[in-house]
Amino acid sequence: MAGVAAGALCYYAAARILDAHQAKANKDAGGGSLAVGALLDGIPEQLVLGIGLASGEGVGVALVVAILVSNLPESIGSASDLLASGMRKGRVVLLWTAVAIVCALATVAGFALTDAVGPGFRAAANGFAAGALLVMLVDSMVPEAQSKAKESTGLATVIGFAVAAGLALAA
Repeated sequence: MAGVAAGALCYYAAARILDAHQAKANKDAGGGSLAVGALLDGIPEQLVLGIGLASGEGVGVALVVAILVSNLPESIGSASDLLASGMRKGRVVLLWTAVAIVCALATVAGFALTDAVGPGFRAAANGFAAGALLVMLVDSMVPEAQSKAKESTGLATVIGFAVAAGLALAA
């Protein structure tokens, strides 16, 4: 519960800071909030992945597919919005490369921390990722999807959750 609350508050605060910064520059946030969400979701998610790897838990195909399926819409949507808001292509690539590197380093850190943390840490990290992700979905992704896809947004969301639940059960 504490992890979920911390993740939600952290994303909310980061997104408001980004919004204020963009408002001063008279620009739309343009996908930056999705990049922040991917980072706040990705770091704890990858920490837990690293801990699992070090603990001898294998990485199944379902987990790899779930990570790709959850991160691709964020990165594609964010990159598209950042480019539309005027950010240079090189900066967009640099931003997403940095997110990928930080998340990969979080996997290595999780691997190194395995003996120092217990199951409570894993639960809190997963909760943090979930809290950040949920606020990002409601604040950024759902309104944008609704404005672009109209009536199919709800159906696509439910299908996405069903696929994610199926992948989680397969793992």
